[in-house]
Amino acid sequence: MAIPKLGDYLRSRRAQVTPRDVGLPEGGQRRVPGLRREEAAMLARFSASTTTCGWGRAASGGRRRRSWRP
Repeated sequence: MAIPKLGDYLRSRRAQVTPRDVGLPEGGQRRVPGLRREEAAMLARFSASTTTCGWGRAASGGRRRRSWRP
């Protein structure tokens, strides 16, 4: 799946879930419906930077980074 299509898919899935659905506080005004990218990443135990810029590698200049694990 191409990156732009993947981004569209992920945005559409986030829009279908509200913070209340997953036990998060609703917390103010939202520009788009559904979960914020950071909220979805937190629930999936990903870094929010991993979900942007080519899955994190491009954001880090191609360097490998250790991912945080709880």
